[in-house]
Amino acid sequence: MHHYDEPVYLISIVAKILDIHPQTLRQYERENLVCPSRSGGRIRLYSQKDIDRIKMILRLTRDLGVNLAGVDIILRLKEHVEGLEQEVNDLTLDISRMRQNGAVAPNKTLVTKKSIYELVIFENK
Repeated sequence: MHHYDEPVYLISIVAKILDIHPQTLRQYERENLVCPSRSGGRIRLYSQKDIDRIKMILRLTRDLGVNLAGVDIILRLKEHVEGLEQEVNDLTLDISRMRQNGAVAPNKTLVTKKSIYELVIFENK
């Protein structure tokens, strides 16, 4: 069994798995939407993580009608949100450890969540 990030699939195999043309995969690479690894002979090798990313791209383009520029923005935002979520989890874990060690008094730590949503409605005249 291969690791999730391990590049093992050739472009022809990925194209067959996803039922797309290899040229589509090359286009996604040109657009920097996916970056497969390269072997010593410059052969593209995809990981399961790459395949899952391509599946998301296909869902966005086929099912939701998003163009590739929009896909790029969505994927960047998704990665940013995941990074922020990881940072919040790390900080929450740090606070928990400090509380367990008695480094910070329970009444001295404050974690709040605030959500601000703005709704703008445009009227067609």
